[in-house]
Amino acid sequence: MKVLIIGGVAAGTKAAAKIKREDRSCEVTILTKGKDISYAGCGLPYYVGGVIPTREQLIVNTPDSFSKLTGAEILTETEVTAVDTEAKTVTAVHNGETAAYGYDKLIIASGASPFRPQIEGLDLENVFFMRTPDDAIALREAVEAGKIKRAVVAGGGFIGLEVAENLAEKGVRVNVIDFAPHVLPNFLDPELSEYVENKMADAGINPMTGVALEGVIGDGKVEKVQTSKRAVKADALVLAIGIRPNTAFLEGSGIEMFKGTILTDKNLRTNVEDVYAVGDCAMVTNRETGEPAWSPMGSTANIAGRVLAKNLCGGEFEYAGVLGTGVAKLPGGINTGRTGLTETAAKAAGHDVITALCIVDDKAHYYPGAGSFIIKMVADKTTRKFLGLQVLGSGAVDKVTDIAVTAISLGATVDQLENLDFAYAPPFSTAIHPFAHALNVLLNKMSGAFETFTPVEFAEGKAEGYRMVDASIQPSIHSAPYLDLTKINGEVEGFGKDEKLLIVCAKGKRAYMVQNRLKYYGYTNTKVLEGGTTFNTVEEED
Repeated sequence: MKVLIIGGVAAGTKAAAKIKREDRSCEVTILTKGKDISYAGCGLPYYVGGVIPTREQLIVNTPDSFSKLTGAEILTETEVTAVDTEAKTVTAVHNGETAAYGYDKLIIASGASPFRPQIEGLDLENVFFMRTPDDAIALREAVEAGKIKRAVVAGGGFIGLEVAENLAEKGVRVNVIDFAPHVLPNFLDPELSEYVENKMADAGINPMTGVALEGVIGDGKVEKVQTSKRAVKADALVLAIGIRPNTAFLEGSGIEMFKGTILTDKNLRTNVEDVYAVGDCAMVTNRETGEPAWSPMGSTANIAGRVLAKNLCGGEFEYAGVLGTGVAKLPGGINTGRTGLTETAAKAAGHDVITALCIVDDKAHYYPGAGSFIIKMVADKTTRKFLGLQVLGSGAVDKVTDIAVTAISLGATVDQLENLDFAYAPPFSTAIHPFAHALNVLLNKMSGAFETFTPVEFAEGKAEGYRMVDASIQPSIHSAPYLDLTKINGEVEGFGKDEKLLIVCAKGKRAYMVQNRLKYYGYTNTKVLEGGTTFNTVEEED
């Protein structure tokens, strides 16, 4: 069987390697436009910051080493210009020479390229993209040569924020602009994105959201970046405003696409017989909703490439799809993770949504390096299905994210997740695991034992008319009366039992315990502010 693969990097190389392991007799050829066959695209921002010292560490395999490891033939700097699905041939150009390549099975793994906006000034010196090792090398060399003291990063997604963090570590003053209302749009709910923006500002990185990139100004090199609000002084512009699938060469091929992205079924087949697609150029399925989903992630590319290879070699495997899972190291010393539906997405999907946001220890509080996780869980009140999780913190956010991935993938309800036997030791976790702790908060809220205002409700003014009560370990809200949990042993003088009371502490846990005790003594109208003063801005009265 002759298998032709268009594109390398993640999906194409994974498919090629697995096919050769499954059936050594297959003739596998990769045609790739670039000179690198397999590189660590997700590591590029960390090369800019020097965390990854050398270019060689970014290169997973050279064409020669990959060919020797797998047995696949690699043709680099070969650009595919057309696909004839009836003749089962691919037309490609190498060094100005055009040639045709036949196939029995065709895998399109052509990836995606950075979006290049139609604005003036992109040809100036010190305008950078961030897609290939050469992009990262050029940016780092300019920084280390002292050419960049101020930079604008256009794009508040993962790559943009990672580049911003690494530039800041190099002493560069950074502004991050994004047209969306918040950074990490569609990845986090707005209140968590706003928390990230505050941490960025604390770290000296200025987030400018709701701002359009309109042009680059300079005499030969970047001097200012024009936005819809104002011109920002800068020595460099880094463009990280999204990517577009590399599929223009498929025009007239008969392959079905949506907004330039190839549509596939769960077996990763296109609508054309013997043609398959994987990676950043292809659509997959959202495992939770069943809807088509675009997931331009290295993890998706590798998983899909492996599944496809097994299918081509006689298997019948389905790729169940993605959950929008991601983790990232962000400016301000925090990490983020998410999987499943956000509150926004869950409501849009028609769920009867309930959420809980809490702050929990990420390991035993007395262990060196202990910190906190901010965890937001999303569930359906009616079905009790666990729908999604978002987490922020300085520690290993991936562990709670991955637990949630497993739960959602198996269709778990919140009740099925209760009292699971998670691993515990002080260097790693807490006796009640952070995920379990957050789940208990959600379960208490769903049962009515824990009555709250979410940060969103609080910001919307839903707590108006409530008297704020400080329930911290030590008094911290000077304009609010203070209640010491340890001294509540009956009716509390000065508080009416039907009075609307908003109980606030640093994180929310102590406020819950105060609420629990007040309820026992007959107080009927209490609410706790989820996330306390750690997550929310509490305005004090004069």
